Amino acid sequence: MSINFNNTNSVWASTLTETLKRLGLTTAIICPGSRSTPLTVAFAQQNEVEAIPILDERSAAFFALGIAKRTGIPVALVCTSGTAGANFYPALIEARESRIPLLVLTADRPPELRDCHSGQTIDQVKLYGNYPNWQAELALPSLEMGMLGYLRQTMIYAWERSLFPTPGCVHLNIPFRDPLAPIPQLDTQSLKLQFQPEDFFAGIASGGLPSLLRGTGEIPNTTIQEWQQCNRGIIISGTAQPIFPKEYCNAISKLSQALKFPVLAEALSPLRNYAQLNSSLISTYDLILRNQQLAKELIPKMVIQIGELPTSKELRNWLDTAQIRRWIVGPSDHNLDPLHGKTTHLRTSVEYLVETEFIASPPSEYLHLWGEAEAKVRQNIDGTMATLETLFEGKAAWLLSQFLPIKTPIFISNSMPVRDAEFFWKPNNSGIQPFFNRGANGIDGTLSTALGIAHQNQSSVMLTGDLALLHDTNGFLLRNKFIGHLTIVLINNNGGGIFEMLPISKFEPPFEEFFATPQDINFAQLCATYNVEHEVITSWEHFKQRLNPLPSKGIRVLELRTNRKLDAKWRQENLSKFARE
Repeated sequence: MSINFNNTNSVWASTLTETLKRLGLTTAIICPGSRSTPLTVAFAQQNEVEAIPILDERSAAFFALGIAKRTGIPVALVCTSGTAGANFYPALIEARESRIPLLVLTADRPPELRDCHSGQTIDQVKLYGNYPNWQAELALPSLEMGMLGYLRQTMIYAWERSLFPTPGCVHLNIPFRDPLAPIPQLDTQSLKLQFQPEDFFAGIASGGLPSLLRGTGEIPNTTIQEWQQCNRGIIISGTAQPIFPKEYCNAISKLSQALKFPVLAEALSPLRNYAQLNSSLISTYDLILRNQQLAKELIPKMVIQIGELPTSKELRNWLDTAQIRRWIVGPSDHNLDPLHGKTTHLRTSVEYLVETEFIASPPSEYLHLWGEAEAKVRQNIDGTMATLETLFEGKAAWLLSQFLPIKTPIFISNSMPVRDAEFFWKPNNSGIQPFFNRGANGIDGTLSTALGIAHQNQSSVMLTGDLALLHDTNGFLLRNKFIGHLTIVLINNNGGGIFEMLPISKFEPPFEEFFATPQDINFAQLCATYNVEHEVITSWEHFKQRLNPLPSKGIRVLELRTNRKLDAKWRQENLSKFARE
């Protein structure tokens, strides 16, 4: 136990950090600055909390986000006063939209130094608008036992609100008067004599994670009966980053087996990597639905949607057009229906849902029809990819699904990488764990998030385009504090490949300059600047050799130089053919 009795600020800050440690905090990300000195010192002296200093606040916030994604445990994020906290904003938005727990602690000047041009001072109260689950400004530090009790209970509540009822960020604005450094003051010694730490901190329970993973909303019996009476239903498993992926996949498998519904499995969930658990897995739904005849024949009578919808625009349009009755299963209190259809939200986890007794339904012709379509399209994709020698960027996702080591964590960047994963990621039994930032779907912070996922984890991989990597090159500054290994698979097509798929690509100008935005960066030189290993991949055989085994430490970039316009043309000409051949 470490309460620092040097002065008022050190008592206050160390009480705060000790409370968080006892609640289960394991990691604090610290950005440099003066006003946050008491918090920085307190976290640095907490031996059981890993304190990591990071220069760039935006990168720091996404790194914290990555760690919290992987662990499901809130990560503390500390900065000084002024614009420092504003740089956390993009990651906080992503934390809210993707439901990731963060504790944001912004240091501030005391009230008397605000609105008087005292320097490095902005209005930090409610800095992040409505994005936090909860936000408050703490009282000024005090040595009164009653006020220390207030601080302790406020931190307990902040921890709970970062996890319940839906994970997200909590923002605490924390003012400090001078002295900021732990300069000794005599008046703390009388407090030290009366302070009984085990009594003061008694009753603080660590964690809360198991409850977080299991919503316990009641499911009406009439709903279960309605599902079991339907012989033409589907389960859609959307984007998901479960802490316990095998248990999550097992639960969906149980539901599928009981109802005899096929499972349309997004690549940004673990399902495709636990294929042996579910014989009714459909991985090629996007391509199947491009066949208009098949799309019509496969319209279901009901849909059970687990979590969010997959990325696929084809699937969303199909559901929207058919206006199918949908149940959305997930413990979140968010609205997870961007189609605004005929939906009912069941606020519970799929793991809890399958504890309900189901009467097994008989196999249906509808299930068989989906299985036939999956087998045909999967065979066409695999046959095409196996013989494709050119460096078409979509093949990278196909190979990653087959050659990475068991249970490799992989962060998949937005824009074309997530879509290529959905198109081409092959079902396997590797237990690979995909991660992503699909809450707000931005390209900011991708490298820092991936490093957060890989930190003190098994060797990890990131699949990204060139613009997303360039947008977050300050993430490379984490290299000296990063523990573990990250291989970055860089698809360098010199621009925004996703825009080549949009109607604006036909308008030149302004397309190339204002949308594709090629940067002409020499990534070998960029990596050398940060002392990061770099290698250009010259063939698919070369690529496979670099995927398994992965190094055990450091950061490595494997660059695949591809042709943006030729790859876009390939997709336009071939994606719709796979379900017709």
